Amino acid sequence: MTFISPKRRQTIVSSKKRRNRRLPGNRIQRCVLIVSGTAVFILIICVLISLFWQKEQDRERKNKILPQITIQAKLLDKNKYSRPGIPLEKVRGVVIHYTANPGTDAIDNRNYFNNLPRTNEGKKNKTYASSHFVIGLEGQIVQCIPLEEMSYASNERNPDTISIECCHPDKSGKFNRATYQSLLELTAYLCIKFDLDEGDLLRHYDVTGKLCPLYFVEHEAEWEKFRRQIKERLQ
Repeated sequence: MTFISPKRRQTIVSSKKRRNRRLPGNRIQRCVLIVSGTAVFILIICVLISLFWQKEQDRERKNKILPQITIQAKLLDKNKYSRPGIPLEKVRGVVIHYTANPGTDAIDNRNYFNNLPRTNEGKKNKTYASSHFVIGLEGQIVQCIPLEEMSYASNERNPDTISIECCHPDKSGKFNRATYQSLLELTAYLCIKFDLDEGDLLRHYDVTGKLCPLYFVEHEAEWEKFRRQIKERLQ
């Protein structure tokens, strides 16, 4: 039998009482922490669901307002000269070009891109060229490169832009009415699809100083008119 002095016994009893008095407070703190953690977790889940829902709503709304245009998909064969299959970064602009081949049509230029592996054979200086779209003399829109892949059209802006080549009937580089109308429709379509505006439209000239598209470079007012027409369509 262990002898405990009255003073020691009183100390033990007092310690137990203090410990017992603290226990309810500890349990309350634990409960508060659990409830708070659960609330934060639920809040995070709700925010994520809300963001996902908003994204889906934006996508549906965008699809509803996308212009209805006819695009002929005639994708190039994958090759290192015109369709390397490199993933496109986030699209930050649309670059307008002209073919510089008066009188040729969309399929002619599409086939030129597709035949580069053959025509480059034996050449010391290889040609690398392509475009996402080519618009023909009758307004037909031919797609050569998927929108998630890079084209070889706009030099250092290749990784973050969509390119449009336009056919033209003569050396002035001026687009006929059918080509111009399709260019308006396709450009507006791409602006809506990728959340762009008229300020994100570029000429090849704006990237490298090349006289392309020639008519829009030599007639600055016509380029500004084109951008205004896109702005009106977007509004």
